[in-house]
Amino acid sequence: MKDNIKNTYLAADFGGGSGRIIAGSLLHGKLELEEVHRFSNRQVKLGNHVYWDFPALFEDMKTGLKLAAQKGYTVKGIGIDTWGVDFGLIDKNGNLLSNPICYRDARTDGMPAKVFKVLDEQQHYTTTGIQVMAINTLFQLYSMKQNRDPQLEIAHQLLFMPDLFSYFLTGIANNEYCIASTSELLDAKRRNWSQETIRALELPEHLFGEIIQPGTIRGTLKEDIARETGLGAVGLGTVDIIAVGSHDTASAVAAVPATKTPIAFLSSGTWSLLGVEVNEPILTEEARKAEFTNEGGVGGRIRFLQNITGLWILQRLMSEWKARGEEQHYDTIIPQAAEVETDTIIPVDAPEFMNPENMETALMNYCRDHSLHIPQSKAETVKCVLQSLAFKYQQAVEKLNHCLPSPIRQLNIIGGGSQNKLLNQLTADALNIPVYAGPVEATAIGNILTQAMAKGEISDLRELREIVSRSITPQVYYPKK
Repeated sequence: MKDNIKNTYLAADFGGGSGRIIAGSLLHGKLELEEVHRFSNRQVKLGNHVYWDFPALFEDMKTGLKLAAQKGYTVKGIGIDTWGVDFGLIDKNGNLLSNPICYRDARTDGMPAKVFKVLDEQQHYTTTGIQVMAINTLFQLYSMKQNRDPQLEIAHQLLFMPDLFSYFLTGIANNEYCIASTSELLDAKRRNWSQETIRALELPEHLFGEIIQPGTIRGTLKEDIARETGLGAVGLGTVDIIAVGSHDTASAVAAVPATKTPIAFLSSGTWSLLGVEVNEPILTEEARKAEFTNEGGVGGRIRFLQNITGLWILQRLMSEWKARGEEQHYDTIIPQAAEVETDTIIPVDAPEFMNPENMETALMNYCRDHSLHIPQSKAETVKCVLQSLAFKYQQAVEKLNHCLPSPIRQLNIIGGGSQNKLLNQLTADALNIPVYAGPVEATAIGNILTQAMAKGEISDLRELREIVSRSITPQVYYPKK
């Protein structure tokens, strides 16, 4: 253990393909990180649905907590972030009724059309400010209602994925604001549940609990888990479970190493979330038609952004090639892709690429059906995907700028996708503005530093970002035009 470290915080960061436990501490005004444990997260097809394996994820998280204890960290807080929209239901005895269903499940197919026979879509946006996507919690719940799912009759409370992890660590059930804002069930201005929406859809009102803000201490680690993991041992004090920006993008955006407003960001991973941070939601008809969403952020901010299919297509391609014995490595295929030329652009958000049986076949078929040049090599396929993403970013920024008083002048790319040098350069070229790449571990950094803010080590979001700026140096990509 290093000297002069006041507290260590653990970020439990769950992504769609993997999870990890990361330890973070402030030392001389800079953040020090260590990855303690990494584990896989898989979607399980069982019967008619695709589930997340929540018990396995919870056990993997506890393994990470045990390893942190064994390393001798004086852990003062644990913060949890996950992907958005998905949830679990607990009964009146606190039991989980079912493994949470994955947002890629087909149960929401066609649900938006059914919902907007009940709700006025334009008025709905002025209330919730959320981009209509069939995966959203609203449509998941409405599909359960339409199918008369008995879980809705016996459920006591709805807990989004990070709320669910926190509940089983503390025994306290509530809903963190940032993750709840992805549901399409919050009033964007009041920053609380939209009772009008919930009642109009005849959803059980008691499911929706207390909304808490990032930086709130949710509770302390239960005694049985403290004993099992070794955290909170005698003499070390209790371990607080702290609400962070528990939608992973909220934590990532908190860690953008910039202070000049407006802060424009691209959280790059399986999904691409591109937008700006604002103080109040933008609920105009122009924003609705441009498919922008207003999600909660750390420090009372609003993330005005567009959800875009991100590196999902490339990730699926890499996985398929590996399964065929034709494994590619990013550090070789990306430079190869940079050397090839192709003019093929595919719409990355097209339904054909949502969750096809085979992504490569879907891509080739799309090109064939739309008279586009079909990539002739793996490198050309990768180039096609990445330049298609950059083109989509260009379209999104053009729409974004129309919604803002003045256009953005730089873009901060954060998250795992910020390591993709070719995509970063293609993005800078497409947008014709500088691109700042990093930090890679933005989600964990934002998670940990929000905990430090809750504990009084950091005063506010501005100081948080100053610490990030001192701790990492982004790589800058300038347009080649």
